[in-house]
Amino acid sequence: MKKLYSGKAKTVYDAGNDEVLIVYRDDITAFDSQKHDVIKGKGFYNCNISSRFFKYLEHNGIKTHFIRQEDDVSIRAKKVNIIPLEVIVRNIAAGSITRNYPIKEKTVFDKPIVMFDYKDDEYHDPLLNEDIAVAMGITTLDEMQRIRKISLEINNFLQVFLSKYDILLPDFKLEFGKTSKGELILADEISPDTCRFWDKKTMKSLDKDNYRFDKGDVLSSYKIIYDIVREGIDG
Repeated sequence: MKKLYSGKAKTVYDAGNDEVLIVYRDDITAFDSQKHDVIKGKGFYNCNISSRFFKYLEHNGIKTHFIRQEDDVSIRAKKVNIIPLEVIVRNIAAGSITRNYPIKEKTVFDKPIVMFDYKDDEYHDPLLNEDIAVAMGITTLDEMQRIRKISLEINNFLQVFLSKYDILLPDFKLEFGKTSKGELILADEISPDTCRFWDKKTMKSLDKDNYRFDKGDVLSSYKIIYDIVREGIDG
């Protein structure tokens, strides 16, 4: 299969018929790839966690690029043109919002905050608003409003699921794309690489922050989330 794209942790191949094969690698990065390692088994966890979250969201009416899981480290998905927006939904203050604004870490927001970043490493993913995004030709105002609405629906579904296992969802990143027919759908992944998961009782991180800040073992925390989604979604 022809390689279409190789990102920080995934490689995408053309599978024909407007489909792609997405292979989750064991690479892990942080701080615009200034920190980079290979952790054996990480691709397995991200692939399996993402697949199950996509299934869960599809079951709840969210349209995604997911078709099926092919093996332990790859999924078959609909081919999309990714909109260069990173959509960040925040329920509890953590990460950059505490560095860039006078907001204390662990502040619980009365309602979720939705933020948009321009997805471009050269510019270090700067914050966008609707006017800038439209002026750059990235998307339309109507499309951004639809993305915001869908992102909040996803937030609700994920929180409902995770709350059963005493897992908090401080924030997470989403990406969207458009099919050849122009349909707007959820793409990329939903995993400990793109979400913050905290144990409600201990407030321990169960995500990539363990790698970013050397807080603990990465694979063991990913395995906790994997076990949860396997039990709760495969059931």
